[in-house]
Amino acid sequence: MADDLAPAALARTDAVNTSNGPVAGYFEDGLAVFKGLRYGAAPVGALRFKPPQRPQPWAAPADATGYGAPAIQSGLAAGERRTSPGDPPAPDEPASSEDCLFLNVWTPGTDAARRPVMVWLHGGGFANGSGGAAMYDGGALARKGDVVTVTVNHRLNVFGYLHLGEIFGDDYAQSGAAGMLDIVQALEWVRDNIAAFGGDPGDVTIFGESGGGWKVSLLMAMPGARGLFHKAVIQSGPGLTAKPVKDATETARALLKILGVDTPEALAAVPTDVLSKASVTLPGEVMRLYSPVLDGTAIPRHPYQPDASPLNADVPLMIGSNKDEATLFLLAHPRFGDFTDDDVAKQARAAAGDRADELLAALRRAYPDYSPTHIGAAAQTVGNMWINSVRLAERKAAQKAAPVFMYMLTWETPVSRGRLKCPHALEIPLVFDNVEKARNFVGRGDEPQIVADQMSDAWLRFARTSDPGWPAYDAATRTTKVFDVESRLEDDPLSEVRTVLS
Repeated sequence: MADDLAPAALARTDAVNTSNGPVAGYFEDGLAVFKGLRYGAAPVGALRFKPPQRPQPWAAPADATGYGAPAIQSGLAAGERRTSPGDPPAPDEPASSEDCLFLNVWTPGTDAARRPVMVWLHGGGFANGSGGAAMYDGGALARKGDVVTVTVNHRLNVFGYLHLGEIFGDDYAQSGAAGMLDIVQALEWVRDNIAAFGGDPGDVTIFGESGGGWKVSLLMAMPGARGLFHKAVIQSGPGLTAKPVKDATETARALLKILGVDTPEALAAVPTDVLSKASVTLPGEVMRLYSPVLDGTAIPRHPYQPDASPLNADVPLMIGSNKDEATLFLLAHPRFGDFTDDDVAKQARAAAGDRADELLAALRRAYPDYSPTHIGAAAQTVGNMWINSVRLAERKAAQKAAPVFMYMLTWETPVSRGRLKCPHALEIPLVFDNVEKARNFVGRGDEPQIVADQMSDAWLRFARTSDPGWPAYDAATRTTKVFDVESRLEDDPLSEVRTVLS
């Protein structure tokens, strides 16, 4: 449990019994809220890099009025937290810690109503983030849709995905998927306890953005998660693959050499800050150095490569992306806003190889008013988030076992003088109906709420009925819901671009 005591002004709930012990939350605007619920023992010392363990049970009602600690952020010391416009922490979020296996619940009532449950998996790749970000507050969604919302913290980066099985043996065979196994244990907690919080353990939707979407993708192929969720949503995070064991083992050997350790006991004794800072000194993209590993057990196959895993073929899926994902990542580029022809060509080559010129021509036809900078960002967007979402949807639809629904957000935020257009993460406060918590990202005026009303309604309808309100996606029609102030259905959007990238 979070250590902070409840402020005296909070109206407290009665104690709710869970499989680990009783907990007491607080009331807020018609909801019962429970924060910092411990679902796993602290993964420290001998438990570092091991599958999560159940916590020691407790008898007295534990305080559940404050968020639990987020995971250690990639390369940072304990207590530090990086942030971005798409992921600001909540004002009351505590310092980061290895002891991070906590979840949060918002519910309209601790009764027997058996409401749909929506479990959110945060973004930040596999490196950063937490379930306590301000835009992830589940209150508005729970209140609007009469659902139970849950957000989750779990191990990240080197603490969650350092594959040691080939080095230290069977006890560490699943260390490269430890963070994903944390999520599985959180879903087991939902199965075992959510009825006491007014939810239906037989009607669970998992949804996530960016790295959270990749986590959803992986769960679709994890035997340990089978039966723990019944619908899934992937937002700007199509995860087709997991990391190969060979690559993950090379990373682990290099890190152990830097640390100067060669036994499990010595590695377990490395101080948190030393391990975290050393982990990012290796060459390679920090976001991908430590990511879930295709270990053959926890993750026995790629979720959507070369086809969709049959494990959860019967689970309905919704997937989509934002029109200008890459602007959020390119905003720090020294020439953002003044891209040269060489800058644009580089983005196109990375997306389409020797068909780069064809891609640029197709994008200029699709977006005739775009500047060179935004054409370059569009090339990066379609070559990654968008085309991989299409591939994932195609492979899911080919199973013909459960529907897959495609969406695209095209509404543009006015912040940053409109330079971001429709960036990565913009849909999060719209889906959560948290416009007022994200005005620095969505801007002023009525338009953000108009779009939020439509998107949150669709997500809630999908969680309740498995149908968000538009036709399923298939390779013939490719029907896509395009969200904007005035939303519409469109068949095969960006068809020329898709043909080039195929």
